[in-house]
Amino acid sequence: MGEQITDTRMRRPVITARAAATFEPVGRSVATARAFVRDTLQGWGYADIVDDAVVLTSELVTNAVVHAGTAADVLCLRTDGGVRISVADRYPEREIPLQSTGPAMVHPDREGGRGLLLCGALAARWGVEYTTAQKHVWFHLDLPERPAGTRSAGPALPVDALPVADARVRVAVIQIDRGGCVTFWNEDAQDLFGYDPEQVIGKPLTDFAAWPHTPGTGTGIAEALQLSRWEGSYGIRGADGRVVPVYASHLRVRDADGEASTVCLLVRDHERAILQSPQRPPADAATSSEGRPVDPFEVFIGSPAPDDLDGLLQRTVERARDMLDGDAAYLLLATDDETELEVRASTGLPSARQRFARVPVEAGSGRYGSARMPAVHEDLTAVPGAVPLLAGTGMRSVVTVPLKVEGRLTGSLGVAAEGPARYTNEEALRLQFAADRIALAVERARLTELEKLRRGSLSFLVEASDLLAGTLDRDQTLALMAQMTVPTLATWCAVYTVADQASEPELSYVLHEDEDRIDGLKTLLMKVDPPEPVPTPGARVWTAPADAAHDAALRTSLRSLGLEESARPSKGPGATLATASAVGGETVVLPLVARNRVIGMLTLGKPTEEHFRQEILELAEDLSRRAALALDNARLYSERTAISQSLQRSLLPPELPDIPGVEVEVIYRAAGEGNEVGGDFYDLFPIRDGAYGFAIGDVCGTGPEAAAVTGLARHALRLLAREGFGGPAVLERLNAAILDEGARSRFLTLLYGELWPQPDGSALLKVVCAGHPLPLRLRQDGTVEPAAEPQPLLGVMDDLELYEQTVTLDPGDVLLCVTDGVTERREGTRMLGDDGLTDVLTTCTGLTAGAVAARVLRAVERFAAEPASDDMAILALRVPEVPAA
Repeated sequence: MGEQITDTRMRRPVITARAAATFEPVGRSVATARAFVRDTLQGWGYADIVDDAVVLTSELVTNAVVHAGTAADVLCLRTDGGVRISVADRYPEREIPLQSTGPAMVHPDREGGRGLLLCGALAARWGVEYTTAQKHVWFHLDLPERPAGTRSAGPALPVDALPVADARVRVAVIQIDRGGCVTFWNEDAQDLFGYDPEQVIGKPLTDFAAWPHTPGTGTGIAEALQLSRWEGSYGIRGADGRVVPVYASHLRVRDADGEASTVCLLVRDHERAILQSPQRPPADAATSSEGRPVDPFEVFIGSPAPDDLDGLLQRTVERARDMLDGDAAYLLLATDDETELEVRASTGLPSARQRFARVPVEAGSGRYGSARMPAVHEDLTAVPGAVPLLAGTGMRSVVTVPLKVEGRLTGSLGVAAEGPARYTNEEALRLQFAADRIALAVERARLTELEKLRRGSLSFLVEASDLLAGTLDRDQTLALMAQMTVPTLATWCAVYTVADQASEPELSYVLHEDEDRIDGLKTLLMKVDPPEPVPTPGARVWTAPADAAHDAALRTSLRSLGLEESARPSKGPGATLATASAVGGETVVLPLVARNRVIGMLTLGKPTEEHFRQEILELAEDLSRRAALALDNARLYSERTAISQSLQRSLLPPELPDIPGVEVEVIYRAAGEGNEVGGDFYDLFPIRDGAYGFAIGDVCGTGPEAAAVTGLARHALRLLAREGFGGPAVLERLNAAILDEGARSRFLTLLYGELWPQPDGSALLKVVCAGHPLPLRLRQDGTVEPAAEPQPLLGVMDDLELYEQTVTLDPGDVLLCVTDGVTERREGTRMLGDDGLTDVLTTCTGLTAGAVAARVLRAVERFAAEPASDDMAILALRVPEVPAA
């Protein structure tokens, strides 16, 4: 044990990379730990020591999770001389056999302690360290020495297994300047293609190259010549017009003056083995330490693979970062139309700011304006803006590769470092190799997530449509719009409405998922000019709220530091800073367009530095279309209701006159939502000194035609009565006027009377009942009797012969006049009827006119549980009793 302790006290090696993981005390953790160490070392390029490291880790993790029964912490450290792996458990008091005791202490078939024996046999150095809470067992594996200068070598092969080439192998050497023109053409090129140097020097290589068109890529020979290194197949058109298939290796160089050029080595395609770089062993040919085939996807991701897209993407960027020893990594997924890339996972970058940020494909993370090709940037400061996502992050070098499935761009994977010139084409090849292995799994997981999202979106839209269709109230529609978007689609929402094309947008509703933020958000938005009501469909970014919030937060901070003379805000710095944080992310505006007119804007926002997913914006656009129609329907219904109610009020008397010696009470209840115009009406008006007219009627039907008849009747009654016509003459002339309306006419039931208060305290009435429910007279003794006889209704016959009847109301008598909405009140097959109304009136002896009308209304309402389906008008006239002398 002394040797191991001495080693641990030597100069600490430089650690160049690290990876750590914790495994729960369950049996499957041993296999998971093996996969973790295998993937880590393969990612670092240490395939030579993978097997020994996996065996040792497996034994030590088994000791921890199976025998010690605790979780195991595995730490892999890459140093300049090898790899150190440490396994820690939470059982420090357990007795550990020491190496110095010799292998005789542990039987080979016994599992306990066998890991330390293997450490002694396989590791260059190993040891055990204790703390109060953990026990660490570590081992160090040195890297095997390779012959100097050997990059790769293949085994000795029989002659018949060697690649076939012509007797004289010709390697064409062509040099291309920065403009793509040939500057050098060697003899082998002349022999292969038949051109003399003077025929081609100074001409573009594209004049001779037959470049294949690869589906799904925009890479041509001009782009390939700009890459630092390129290798592949194409054709050269010879002097005889025939295309010679060649295999080429391009290397971009620069001379002492800094001029860039490309050196191209070409051989016949069937002789490609001369130039072709050795292929890496295919991942699907790999086998595990147990001899079973290894899934090429798991070689990079590890096992078990995450079962959700976000977990898979996060694991991918972490493994890519570790594989290339980077400081940061990110993965972008392409939209369905392949026009934009959306950041879905990152490590080492401000994830809140980057997540769901979008960049265009053709001006995205590629070196030459495209994300469809692998790219290596040695120094981003030399090409500002080449990778927009890394702006302001401190990263200087980056390698990016595309993710493709069947030639279609599905994403982009990038690894970045803070130092310049960290990556070469070799790292790009390694990263592309990994990207090819995970592209299909990522696309499958993305499609699965998209399918779930679309199903959820469909359910969301169906429910939203039902809710919006269930109300015609404008304010409730606005509230529903906001409540459906927060927090499902956005953190906060504001709805602007536009009354007409000449009006400015008005802030109508504000909602935030945190109710404490609503007032501050509303105050902020009131200070910002509203967004322009543009009818263009789709979401557009609106920066005004975030800018205003930032300025307000800055001013608040200056006030709190005493750097600004203005007074401190009443709510303190916290309120403004919290509001700024709440609206500091991406804000988008969606137009609310209904019937080819912009009626408002739906504004959605995220908190600081957050972005919207493309799928969320598409869902919000669908919702905005439905919400716009619902809001416009509510507006139209509100306008219609307002017009209806205004017209209804115009058909009723504004106020009732005071009649000396007579108590008057009128109750009017319009049935139905919106109080449809037409229906029942009443009137009470002075005719001349000491004479008053009263009327109560019911027009057949509702709507504008019924309202026209109602207005005609009320105004004609007043006009004719004041001209001195008696009751029968008034109704006969009204009947003629109704019939003159032709097809627009409606028949009318009407009770019309004239009233004269008498000096002795009684009241004289003359009434005409034209098809209307008969008025009822309540005497002081409680008897109830009709006060008139039925006569024909109006609007049916041309020649009417009506007559009036005289009634005297003694002190204490009541005259009750109602419309058929009272007598025809139903519940099932039961109807209140005239008898029911008589029974109610019988109980009203001694009550005032107001009390009589209220009791009748209460009886009608209680007769059935359902709301009334017809208008009701109740007119009660009572002659008060003469007080005793």
